[in-house]
Amino acid sequence: MRVNKDESTCIAEQVIDLISAVKELHGLTSQKLNKLIKDSESFTIHFQTEKGSQLKIDVEKLAGFLPLHLIAVLLASDKDEPLLRYLLCGIRLLHSLCDLASRHTKLEQILLDDVKISEQLLDLVFYMLIVLSSSRQESHNTNAVLLLHSALVACTLYLLPGCISSHWQDLVQVLLAHPKVDIFMDSAFRAVHIAISFLQVKLSAQCADFNMRSSLTAEQIVNYLCQQCEASIQFLQSLCQQKLFRERLIRNKELCGKGGVLFLAQAILKLNVTPPFVESSTVVAAVSRLKAKVLSILLHLCEAESISYLDEVASSPGSLDLAKSVALQFLELLKAALDPKHLSACSERTLPMGLLRLNAMRLADIFSDDSNFRSYITTYFTSVLTAVFSLRHGEFLSIWCSSELPPREEDATLEYDLFTAAGRILDAFSSLNLSNAIDVDIILTPRNMPQVTYARQRTSLFVKVIANLHCFVPSICEEQERNLFLHKFLECMRMDPSESLPGFSFTSGANRAITVCRNLRSLLSHAKSLIPNFLNEEDVQLLRVFIDQLQSLINPADFEEHQVQKAQSTAGYLSPLLKKEPSNPNNINSNQKEEISENSAFQEGQHNFRNEHMNHGDDITEEDKGKSGAIASAVFKEIDTDFQNVETSGSDTSSTQGRNFVGQMGNGDFPESNEHIKENGCLGVQEDEKLETIQTEGKQPRKRKRTIMNDYQMTIIENALVDEPDMQRNAASIQSWADILSLHGSEVTFSQLKNWINNRKARLARAGKDVRAPMELDNAHSERLGGPAVRHSHDSSESHGEDNVPSGARLVQNTSRNW
Repeated sequence: MRVNKDESTCIAEQVIDLISAVKELHGLTSQKLNKLIKDSESFTIHFQTEKGSQLKIDVEKLAGFLPLHLIAVLLASDKDEPLLRYLLCGIRLLHSLCDLASRHTKLEQILLDDVKISEQLLDLVFYMLIVLSSSRQESHNTNAVLLLHSALVACTLYLLPGCISSHWQDLVQVLLAHPKVDIFMDSAFRAVHIAISFLQVKLSAQCADFNMRSSLTAEQIVNYLCQQCEASIQFLQSLCQQKLFRERLIRNKELCGKGGVLFLAQAILKLNVTPPFVESSTVVAAVSRLKAKVLSILLHLCEAESISYLDEVASSPGSLDLAKSVALQFLELLKAALDPKHLSACSERTLPMGLLRLNAMRLADIFSDDSNFRSYITTYFTSVLTAVFSLRHGEFLSIWCSSELPPREEDATLEYDLFTAAGRILDAFSSLNLSNAIDVDIILTPRNMPQVTYARQRTSLFVKVIANLHCFVPSICEEQERNLFLHKFLECMRMDPSESLPGFSFTSGANRAITVCRNLRSLLSHAKSLIPNFLNEEDVQLLRVFIDQLQSLINPADFEEHQVQKAQSTAGYLSPLLKKEPSNPNNINSNQKEEISENSAFQEGQHNFRNEHMNHGDDITEEDKGKSGAIASAVFKEIDTDFQNVETSGSDTSSTQGRNFVGQMGNGDFPESNEHIKENGCLGVQEDEKLETIQTEGKQPRKRKRTIMNDYQMTIIENALVDEPDMQRNAASIQSWADILSLHGSEVTFSQLKNWINNRKARLARAGKDVRAPMELDNAHSERLGGPAVRHSHDSSESHGEDNVPSGARLVQNTSRNW
């Protein structure tokens, strides 16, 4: 297309007007712009520049041409400091115009309703992120470039809710409808990753390196970078909270298959606050929140239902190794969080640090539950777990069996204002008083949970990790994983726990075995009180089995002081008691069939391989038990004597602990009698026969399942179904009840509740067809179970979402965790 001279002149005049408009108007708030528009005629404002000249601007044309103008400038210019500064001015002005759109019909029609302009706005965001994601960390990059880059990344991302929609669900739908959504995802994560690398450079640099025009201090620059990086990570976190977005993200090969998300997580977890910034509470808290938020992103990805994120990661050797590296980093966070100095410092913090420890424990639960990472977690974290149980009893109780200590973490949402954030760095280039121009006022909105809830969640996750590591499912796990955690735990008990957990005092010699067993039983007693709101009976049962088998193998003589040096000098040393492999797979231990609660609805195959784990997977021969039992009887007699008194000192274990739990512990008798087990086992078989699940028989169980609702949630939804029996046909009603149920226990998602209702309906129909027994038999059966005739809500609570189980192998279902 040829352009004549008059058209060229017109276009040139428009470009000149746009450049002048951007430079002069970006500093006006939306309120001031609104006043100028109201005082104008025909939507044309008259503005006096700083130099005293009059500027006449048609706001309607400005809004229509600005997105395309910024794209042209971005693609045609060198990516230097002046360009970045001008682009930031343009983004700031565009955001102000979008903010005014709801007050002026003309602006709304142009910026929000015009499809062509909306496409240009998305193109602008996409092009900006592509350019920002291609930046390089070069030695000649000035502080100004680093600050401008970080600000542009955050401001570009937050332009989306300002110009497209402030509702995350609507914004996600618009993004997913774009044909280049994969480019957006990849560029956004890469651009944020580069901003994080800039922050790491400045955190580790010397103070002398921070002079920008001899004005800004090191702390001012780092604070500003922290704010921009936190805003960007928080934006990605908000997107990943949306189910549709994370499901789509997992299909992105660059971010998941090749480890793009993990590279970002690794960079953030490696952030190290060095002097002099360790004295800055603002910097320390911001870095901690960054780490907590990126762990939250990983958690959201692990919640995806259609595809397993960890399976995608494990599909490539490179990304699998990267994931193990990230796992090691959050395990180190957990280890550091147990340091007494850390606990004391957290209690003195005035700024929210984010749920760093809790999120790390949630990830430890998920990774230890996955067959790709279970052995790795066992290898590198068992020494820390052993050291935790080696703590003096009173100290252990105060940390893990109390709702008072340790102090809870405080979470917060950063209230990010694009106009203000961009203005601070732009003013820093023009203000005469530069030292005050970039002072950052961080606005945080607290998002805290009660202290009791926090402490119980933390302890429940601790129990789940142990249950995951001790669980062995023959159809999923490799044979070398059988009893791996048990043997590793015993091996670590012979080593010096202060090396794994410095800062604490420990008992020594044979007394350590007494302490470990006492702490384990205290945890078991406390764990019973967390059923069903935070733990299910299956997890507590696995902890019980682990304790039984550990105590049967402990030889106090192995824990004398000279054995510490021997264990350190002999790699892979095992006690003679452990050299003999379990040889009697038919030796039924006394915990048989306790692991399935009476109201569970496991599919038959799931029930069988769970029993196989309980009965055969971790068998210890009678010969081994006899040898070690005789030696250790004196040790455990002392534990049993004062067990009940110790349990309640410093513990918030309720009087109802262990209700509905088969096989209470007492007087040193861990397992129940065979007669009692046989009776309850028969009842469990009868219940399974009456109320079998509707899962596909040919589908191989991949993971242990967890109940998605507690008793109170069950009661709520059962009552709702009485009034609305066809709820499964009403999506809005299902979502509404899912939100209501989530307020009274663990989170219940839409898909979980829908599957639960469908399974319940099918089971009721089948039970009405198949069960011909008289009503008296049902009543008698219910009396033996100690409850109503049939609690169908419990029967199907475990069977949600199995139709969407991806290929691969994980041991426990992740979507129904009590978080």
